[in-house]
Amino acid sequence: YRGSFVLKEANGTRWVDHNGDDFVIPMPEASAASSTLDAKSQQDMRDATDVAMAAVARAAEMNLNSIVEVADVAVLEPEVEKDVEVEVEVAPKPEISIMDDEDDEEEIVVAKAAPVIEGPELVEVDQAPDVVVAPPTPEPVPVPVKTASSRVTSAVGNGREVLLQGFNWESSKSPSSWYANVENLADTIGRIGFTVIWLPPPTDSVSLEGYMPRDYYDLNSRYGTVDELKSLIKALRRNGVMSLGDAVLNHRCAHSQGPEGLWNQFGGKLAWDARAIVADDPNFGGKGSPSDGDFFHAAPNVDHSQSFVKADLEEWMQWLQKEVGYDGWRLDYVRGFWGGHVKDYMEATQPGFAVGEFWDALDYKYDAPEYNQDAHRQRIVNWINAAGGLAGAFDVTTKGILHAVFERQEYWRLSDKAGKPPGVMGWWPSRAVTFVENHDTGSTQGHWRFPRGKELQGYAYILTHPGTPTVFWDHIFDNNWGHLHEPIERMISIRKESGVHCRSTVSIVRCEQSVYAAVIDDNLLMKIGPGEFHADGAWKVALSGQDFCIWTKK
Repeated sequence: YRGSFVLKEANGTRWVDHNGDDFVIPMPEASAASSTLDAKSQQDMRDATDVAMAAVARAAEMNLNSIVEVADVAVLEPEVEKDVEVEVEVAPKPEISIMDDEDDEEEIVVAKAAPVIEGPELVEVDQAPDVVVAPPTPEPVPVPVKTASSRVTSAVGNGREVLLQGFNWESSKSPSSWYANVENLADTIGRIGFTVIWLPPPTDSVSLEGYMPRDYYDLNSRYGTVDELKSLIKALRRNGVMSLGDAVLNHRCAHSQGPEGLWNQFGGKLAWDARAIVADDPNFGGKGSPSDGDFFHAAPNVDHSQSFVKADLEEWMQWLQKEVGYDGWRLDYVRGFWGGHVKDYMEATQPGFAVGEFWDALDYKYDAPEYNQDAHRQRIVNWINAAGGLAGAFDVTTKGILHAVFERQEYWRLSDKAGKPPGVMGWWPSRAVTFVENHDTGSTQGHWRFPRGKELQGYAYILTHPGTPTVFWDHIFDNNWGHLHEPIERMISIRKESGVHCRSTVSIVRCEQSVYAAVIDDNLLMKIGPGEFHADGAWKVALSGQDFCIWTKK
């Protein structure tokens, strides 16, 4: 049975909302927010009112007559945050600014850092500001990327990429070669419009899925043989798709025990010993330098400050590019080591696209995420800056906010107080890699599963907005998610037809309890949420579905 019902607490003052697999309890419109908004404080009401009224004002400035009058609610003057203070929690404590490089139209990062740990010398400027400055949004040059030899060195490709995660948590258990399975779909992947694919970890691994690497140079894995991997990458390249290797650099499993009985002796071509492990690793008796990141407790944490370790890993990554043909990297668990090391690896390999997994918990108060997630996205921006801007990062902030939007029906969360998207995409869109689900959050693991039934709203958001959007394998190729396939494919086409790119501009024109709407580059209009929103005669419907609609200019 599927239906809706509403619960009210005994004191009669608070409505209970819940979103589960089998039912959704709708929350009220903004007009009733003062009595029924499930707010942890009056501040939530003020935030909701501020962003709603600011969106309406923005719509009026754009002469959009599709916006109906908002309800008569108490309105406070919005406090627009023009500057966002930097709060750096780990060495090397950079004070950052983002500036435009006129030579290649890419943002570059200038950092002023205290040399707390050993690492590459960073470029200094005379008076680095102590605020994050929103980067400019120049039109990227659409350079086609077909082969590794023609690859444009960039953290974001040509700026118009659409990323496919090319596996799920069960792919390593496929009865046939997973690489061969994906190769059979190479032409379909290119036809749909994907330009980059993130392939699974290729190395020998203690775990089936590849995230506990052991022998870096043994590329016969549970996903297939090295020859099958090479064949797959060639097929993808023929279809205009770049391939990302999943580089697990933070930790490595040992081959044998050392004199003290600890697993810290490595084999294969990279026959390291305990010196390659950080000294304060609590489990493996490391004899390197202290860690400059968070610990991964299941395997020895690699000490990237050791010159022989860095040289070996740079050589290995270069070998993967030459021998296998990878065009770029997905970097696993980058919270475990300083972003400056990533900068070195990116400079050594010059990838055509790179993205790091900086996974961090959002800021919560009681059982609800805080409206203001600036501190959360700041930590991700700090990592990108430490990496020299040479790699993007998955926009975990945006995913978390989307969860709150759909689980609590609080669409007003999709605007920060400056009227911009509230995730990394609102501060540094070209380095934000957005996503709805991946092999950890969804699939058979389900560590942070996207609200059920809201997936198309999530894709309607990320596939129309700036940043580089990611589509999860299951959502486009798994028959259990067949209802998503055609709409997602159409959304990708609309994105490309409308010219949306990683630096596109967003004008939020409606942002209330039950509806969010935005104009992208003045070419595309989108709406998500059950609330009413109607476009005027200048727009035509390109795609619509339950609680979402996308329009393009007539």
